[in-house]
Amino acid sequence: MRFATEEIVSAIKEQITNYHLDLKAEETGTVLEVGDGIARVYGLQKIMIGELLAFPNKVYGLALNLEEDNVGCVLLGDETLIKQGDLVRRTHRMVEAPVGEGLIGRIVNALGQAIDGKGPIITNDYRPVESDAPGIADREPVNMPLHTGIKAIDMMVPIGRGQRELIIGDRQTGKTALAIDTILNQSHKGVICIYVSIGQKASKLAQTVQILESKGAMLYTIVVAANADEQASMQYLAPFTGCAIGEHFMRQGKDVLIIYDDLSKHAVAYRTMSLLLRRPPGREAFPGDIFYLHSRLLERAGKLNAANGGGSMTAIPIIETLAGDISAYIPTNVISITDGQIILSSELFFGGVRPAINAGLSVSRVGGNAQIKGIKQIAGRLRLDLAQFRELESFVQFGAELDQSTQARLSRGVRIIEILKQDQYQPMSIFDQMILVFTVTQGFLDDIPVEAIRRFEKEFLYFMQIEGRSFYKRLKENRYLDKALTEELTKLVISFKERLKFVKPGE
Repeated sequence: MRFATEEIVSAIKEQITNYHLDLKAEETGTVLEVGDGIARVYGLQKIMIGELLAFPNKVYGLALNLEEDNVGCVLLGDETLIKQGDLVRRTHRMVEAPVGEGLIGRIVNALGQAIDGKGPIITNDYRPVESDAPGIADREPVNMPLHTGIKAIDMMVPIGRGQRELIIGDRQTGKTALAIDTILNQSHKGVICIYVSIGQKASKLAQTVQILESKGAMLYTIVVAANADEQASMQYLAPFTGCAIGEHFMRQGKDVLIIYDDLSKHAVAYRTMSLLLRRPPGREAFPGDIFYLHSRLLERAGKLNAANGGGSMTAIPIIETLAGDISAYIPTNVISITDGQIILSSELFFGGVRPAINAGLSVSRVGGNAQIKGIKQIAGRLRLDLAQFRELESFVQFGAELDQSTQARLSRGVRIIEILKQDQYQPMSIFDQMILVFTVTQGFLDDIPVEAIRRFEKEFLYFMQIEGRSFYKRLKENRYLDKALTEELTKLVISFKERLKFVKPGE
């Protein structure tokens, strides 16, 4: 069978025209060494710092050290699946976390993967775990309160939405309890809470989650966990993942509360990674950029202006001290980054004052601007009376003779401390706090035995729920005690005291 030359030429030309070579150039490297959660890779000349690398067996790594002849990266998976000579591929993307409504009520790891046994996270939205903090022009001053439900904090160290307030103290002084109380108090307030657990024991995390579930707080809470038995790289990523999840809601105009529990362990995890990557150590063997690690995390919290949705992210980092030393490296770093600190004292805690907040050292630099008028009205007197009491306490120890005025101040101070005590996981409404502080600062408790103060508080609040309904309604509308409300509250307190006699033991 013969073909015309023109037909053959035409067929060849058609094949040449339609020919398509699907070539894809990929930059790859080779594993030089692997161990202790660190891999060194040769051959990746154009890699970015913080880029995700794909290793065999679905293990990923994070490029942190860009050196002359190799790249140092931390592994985000099982290092036993990697061996020398393995091929490594660039992904051309940074670490991303899933974000969105599908995470609410869930427990996820540092990569945003579900670890609560309730199936995978259903969301199509992802956000880089590392991103720039909002600029000054995108923000507005903190002007709305975030009530914790804890009398000593809401009255004396108030927190505003968009603020960064540090909780600092020795171990076993109630730092996590304060954070959990704050989450419990956000019920029905439209605040999405994120609890980031860093380097904690799995048993402690399970207890925390159980409390949140039993109180119904998981309906608006997300838990991000990197436990003590996980790699340092996962503990390093966890707070950034939690922050990315919070930023998603903040950019939608919602209010977010994020707890970092705790950044001391986060700093230790970063030090571990840095030393294994052979970065030069500095003070206390921490790397030189340890301040930048926490500042770039905490600066992402804030209150956005209306043009950017008006959302907010309030950050409450926790730092653990040793023997109350708040002048150590990591505590001073985080104190200088945040907008105030709540300092917990071991002496107060073991002396029965719980929450053990040291009111003299604790401060909130911007929270006062967010306080409601009623708290500003009565909190100043509370702080003054408490400061005078602490000053006079030292005289009592020397057995000095005290005049009647000094004895009255000491007596008032003891009652203030008693009224500021609060049971764990029992947050209180801001209006209940206001009327209790009013009663103690106006001297209505001066004639009540100290042992009966807690009983007075409980029964008086119950009495107010029944007899003071119209008072509460007007107080919630006014948000401060005007002359009429003050007179009405005074009558209610006197009526309650007459109805229920408090006598000293033995009388």
